[in-house]
Amino acid sequence: MSQPWRIRPDGLEVRVRVTPKGGRDAIGGVEALSNGQLVLKVRVRAAPEDGAANDGVRRLLAKALRLPASAVSLQAGATARLKTFLIAGDGEALARDIAALTGT
Repeated sequence: MSQPWRIRPDGLEVRVRVTPKGGRDAIGGVEALSNGQLVLKVRVRAAPEDGAANDGVRRLLAKALRLPASAVSLQAGATARLKTFLIAGDGEALARDIAALTGT
């Protein structure tokens, strides 16, 4: 897979590496992990307590893609730095939008 996302019939699945308490909310582009897996780098101001960082990532992705926050849901990795989010909608259009955001 050449991108950290996968088009699904119900939207776009995105693999994310989160940096909580990162000083600002920002999408930092695509990064390759040591195992070769590609992830979207995201930093949020929120601390990783009571789901605040997860919610921060969810809201940041929604805002960047001009979607309601309810369109983005955490699928896996609630307590890990590596997470998978599902963005509901037209997967191909969402893939184009997120590729434009990351410059890929």
